Amino acid sequence: MADLKAAEKSLKERGFAVRVFAAGKEAVEYLNSAIDGKTVGFGGSATVQELGIYEALAKHNETHWHWVNGPEERPVAAGAQIYIASANAVAETGEIINIDGAGNRVASMLYGHEKVYLVVGRNKLAPTYEEALWRARNTAAPLNAKRLERKTPCVVDGRCHDCKSPDRVCRALTVLWGPMTGMETEVVLIDQDLGF
Repeated sequence: MADLKAAEKSLKERGFAVRVFAAGKEAVEYLNSAIDGKTVGFGGSATVQELGIYEALAKHNETHWHWVNGPEERPVAAGAQIYIASANAVAETGEIINIDGAGNRVASMLYGHEKVYLVVGRNKLAPTYEEALWRARNTAAPLNAKRLERKTPCVVDGRCHDCKSPDRVCRALTVLWGPMTGMETEVVLIDQDLGF
């Protein structure tokens, strides 16, 4: 069982802003009130899509998401004031782990925005850094490869083979040990299973 309290405490100790919500609807309401009149970029995220965050914010912000408007939105999203994505795994010890294929999502978590929001369901929490890394590689990455209909070994058996396939979706791995200098990062933890 995910320990949201432990994750919240560890993330705050590492310098992240953290908000915890019982349900996704509350998190969307919070983001909708906190972000107004801004340019907002989105990283590929089943969690964000599932919650309808893009649709809520598009009503009163300039929004850019390649999942909605095509790949030409990636560089525009990278220049937005606000960036919203999720994480592949969060350790209860406070590390945030992401795997990416194109690099736009992880790059935007590292540089270029006033603020980054990471929206994370309880299913993405793991007790330790090692278990969070395992989750990112052996749960999130295979599910994303399957969603994208890639021809990789992980799609077949649900575990990472560190393959050399041209269809590989895991080409970069980042670990946030704290928010990047000069850029606020807020983790929105939700006590609900969301995304991959």
